[in-house]
Amino acid sequence: MSLLGFAVIALWVVVILQLGVIFALARQVGILFERVSPVGAMISSNGPELGETVPALVLPNLNGAPLTLGQGGRSQLVFFLSTSCPICKALLPALKSIRGDEGKWLDVILASDGRETLHRKLIEAEGLGAFPYVLSSELGMNFKVAKLPFAVLIDDRGTVASKGLVNSREQLESLFTASETGIPSYQAAVAGMSS
Repeated sequence: MSLLGFAVIALWVVVILQLGVIFALARQVGILFERVSPVGAMISSNGPELGETVPALVLPNLNGAPLTLGQGGRSQLVFFLSTSCPICKALLPALKSIRGDEGKWLDVILASDGRETLHRKLIEAEGLGAFPYVLSSELGMNFKVAKLPFAVLIDDRGTVASKGLVNSREQLESLFTASETGIPSYQAAVAGMSS
């Protein structure tokens, strides 16, 4: 075998090894993206702006008396969900925990629209009888909710303190951090640091 033939074979071996390394790195990057979700809630520019007073809507409650949004001198966390949304269902234990830990100053309200029978089944299956559960398409339209799960934190004065698309407990808790710090979202904080 000539020196040129040996060099060609050696180059092909190097190329095949490089392809294997690139494939392994691409797989690791994919795994990393699955494990690391965005830190904060993805804020939406639709609906009432931060600091804006929420409309005083009287809403039907599947678990009790009608409730009025933004009234009563207590903060409210309105969590928009769907009976067919697996991420919404995965966040229900976090909402139960938040309700238990922050119940002195915060009301956690579940909100959706659609057929009442499906929501009654969800309430029973997930043990949500203690939560106010609003079934109102008007509420979703007022906040211009386009994707789920979505949450809005309303302060004790009835104004929007923070809001956004929430896919994890960390993103849900970031709404409280945004309200406390006055920085509307993690994305806004990063943008502020880079400018």
